Amino acid sequence: MSKQPNLIIEPLRKNHNRVAFSCGTDELDNYFRRQASQDTKRRIARIFVVRSESDDEAVLGFYTLSALSIDLSVLPSDLAKKLPKHPIPAALIGRLAVSSESQSTGIGKILLADAIQRTLAVSDEIAVYAMVVDALNSEAEGFYMSFGFTKLSSDTNRLFLPLKSF
Repeated sequence: MSKQPNLIIEPLRKNHNRVAFSCGTDELDNYFRRQASQDTKRRIARIFVVRSESDDEAVLGFYTLSALSIDLSVLPSDLAKKLPKHPIPAALIGRLAVSSESQSTGIGKILLADAIQRTLAVSDEIAVYAMVVDALNSEAEGFYMSFGFTKLSSDTNRLFLPLKSF
């Protein structure tokens, strides 16, 4: 892991250069360029970007955060039997991407930690049982699983992390 300059994580703003962002995955690049600001305006998701302190336009990575409820039927049975019989509140990391030139520098870990930290802060006011993420591919799945996320079921790419461990 190379040493990072001073990084700032902040909500997406108009001055962030979305057009220049590229992580190498068309689905994520297109979302960030074309859809992210609309999702923010419509209150569908909150988008947070990481940038260098010295450059307030270049985006090194981003993630989205929104609310979600998890039906008990998709949770592992040993966990579900300990919970109330209604959908469980969760936070969804809908997308997380790091620019191609910033990959393998630890920025993905920094973004994930920030998402968890923000969710924990909100969970003091609004109940949030777990973080949920939809892994885009097996590499992303491995990344999240290395931080304690587990699959909701074997036939899905959806993973979760109960926040009780924090």
